[in-house]
Amino acid sequence: MEKETMGTVISVTKQWWLKVNRKPVRAHAMDGAAFPHTIKVKYTIDGKDYICRKWIGAGNKVPDKGTTIKVTYCEDKPSKARIEL
Repeated sequence: MEKETMGTVISVTKQWWLKVNRKPVRAHAMDGAAFPHTIKVKYTIDGKDYICRKWIGAGNKVPDKGTTIKVTYCEDKPSKARIEL
């Protein structure tokens, strides 16, 4: 059975090595470049802290560090979770 809780974004990391070109013609190397991100969310279940990671594709909105996000976790195994944006 799945349950929901709120988690806090503790880390936002830009994936610099994976550049996505957004323009067909560029003036320089970073013109029109977009990068995917990885976020870490910390949530607490029964007094124990867990961390969940999520990869966010290039061009999607990335939450800021310190914001709260809904986390859905398995009641039997709280370390198994997914982040809903």
